[in-house]
Amino acid sequence: MHAAIYEVELVDKERATTNLTENVVPGTALAPGLVAGYWIEVGENRGLSVIVFDSEDATRAFMEEGDPPPTDLIRFHRREIGEVVAHTTARETAKQ
Repeated sequence: MHAAIYEVELVDKERATTNLTENVVPGTALAPGLVAGYWIEVGENRGLSVIVFDSEDATRAFMEEGDPPPTDLIRFHRREIGEVVAHTTARETAKQ
């Protein structure tokens, strides 16, 4: 598995959040190879996204083919791909 990792500055937090919930999340849900997506607020006007795919190819395709967000809503500070080297879920932990 691989993840698309984004660090963003929220230029217009209210409108960016609306765009996220109405457009970005539903569009991402349709991406081939999607495993899971997480959008995280990490400060007053900062956010992180970690979107996990079943392969590096699917991750790269997502990052290359996605429409960039309007710059009046967010600014990218970091965009990169990382290999998922370990993961867990609550269900997996509870089974042990």
